[in-house]
Amino acid sequence: MIHEIQDGYVKVESRNGITTIEFYHPQGNSLPSAMLTDLAQEIHSAGMDDDTRVIVLRSSGDGAFCGGASFHELVALHTEEEGRLFFSGFANVINAMRKCPQMIIARVHGKCVGGGVGIVAAADYAIATETAEVKLSELTIGIGPFVVGPVIEKRIGFAGFSQLAIDASMWRPADWARRKGLFAELHPNPENMDESIARLSNELRNANPDALRELKKVFWKGTELWDTLLQERAAISGKLAVSKYAKDALERRKSK
Repeated sequence: MIHEIQDGYVKVESRNGITTIEFYHPQGNSLPSAMLTDLAQEIHSAGMDDDTRVIVLRSSGDGAFCGGASFHELVALHTEEEGRLFFSGFANVINAMRKCPQMIIARVHGKCVGGGVGIVAAADYAIATETAEVKLSELTIGIGPFVVGPVIEKRIGFAGFSQLAIDASMWRPADWARRKGLFAELHPNPENMDESIARLSNELRNANPDALRELKKVFWKGTELWDTLLQERAAISGKLAVSKYAKDALERRKSK
């Protein structure tokens, strides 16, 4: 099943208990609002499917894993409410991932920015290549990683999150992300990464689904209020995104 959206798509394939959800956008696998909506819906649907035992979340191509939110949509925001709705897209994906009863494995290659880092952090297990890099660039355009902050902090701790949030122009290498706990494994090439994903997926699809559900509840204990919290964070980002400071910063970047 493929849903094409604004030159990109979200594609879902299920086989032998393993559901693979793949997204693609020609602009560095960035995620427009419509794709975020579709992604959240597909994760929710897979979670409700009794035949799905494990979910693999991946992006297409061999470039960036995820370029974060759509820059073109961000530039086009005019009101705080438009901003809140825009940033709630990543909130909905993160909440769908944490509430999904199946384990989610993220396949990470290339660079990962902003909201993409939040998606990786929301996965239960992330497997990456050694060329993967991460950055939270929001502060450079007058905003801040408010929506993704809670899940990134939960995954790598306050110190790691604050380093990414404050030094917003610096790329952190894959080994940094592995040492912090964002990536569970690193592999020298995509082939080795895919072998490891296949191995773990097969193990999980044959595991006791009730045990996996209970284990996931343990992993995400303490996040019960995130439905509200992440929407509140989206409102903060939405307000900042339409400020004069952010608009000027976005205009400077647009003209580069």
